[in-house]
Formats: sequence, C-alpha cells, structure tokens
Amino acid sequence: MTSWQELRDDAASCTRCDLYQRATRTVFGEGPTGASMALIGEQPGDQEDKHGHPFVGPAGRILDRALDEAGINRDDVYVTNAVKHFKWTERGKRRIHQRPNGSEIRACRFWLDGELGAVRLSHLALLNAAAMLDEQQGSS
Repeated sequence: MTSWQELRDDAASCTRCDLYQRATRTVFGEGPTGASMALIGEQPGDQEDKHGHPFVGPAGRILDRALDEAGINRDDVYVTNAVKHFKWTERGKRRIHQRPNGSEIRACRFWLDGELGAVRLSHLALLNAAAMLDEQQGSS
C-alpha cells in the first residue's frame, strides 16, 4: 500500500487529464490520516489553486462556520476534493470556476481512492454532485 505522503508527492506532478495545464498546482487533501471523517468537495477553487490547500477560499469559510456550528474541530477532519486541479475560464481578470466533466473526475478517482485508502475513516460526506457522481460510478 502506498503511504499518504507518497500519494501526495506523486499527485504534485499529475498529468492524468488536461486540467494540470492551466492549474497553478495540484491541491491534495489535508488533515489527520487517522481522521474519523472526510469531507469531499468537487474541485479546488481559485484561492485553493493559488495557496495549494483545500477549502481555504469562500467555500472553506462556509465549511468552517458549518463545522463550528456542529461542534466539529476542522483539525479533526480530512478535507479533499474529487478533482485535484482547478478548472476555470477567464472573465476579465478573474478566474471563474467551471464544472469538471466526467473524464476529469474519473482521471482523479485514482488519487481520491488512494487518499481514502490511506486515511482510516468511519464517516464520509460528499459535498456536491460531482463528488457524489464520482462515488456512484466507482461503486458500480
């Protein structure tokens, strides 16, 4: 079995789909590998792509509030995305989120499966349709 750190290191040079060509970096999941819960989003956003960490932009602030209201410490949760590169289109000077397609989601499934194998979980929450569709495709 590949360790979490080996997966993260390998993902940094991922070229499994074309998204790497426009992204700043691969945004791999973060959190304790012994976490009991993982939260899976769709893909990194603009801020995540710039900083290299999942859920640090606007969606991350909403997630932090929701976890706080639920009495869950974010440091106890593993957070990641189904897709590891930011898919975007330029509008003026802004990079606007574009939904990943099925082949991009499937290409990243390798990394997500590896992460979930390395993180010992008892609970998994899918935070959007792309993550859910990816999970359904993987189980059929």
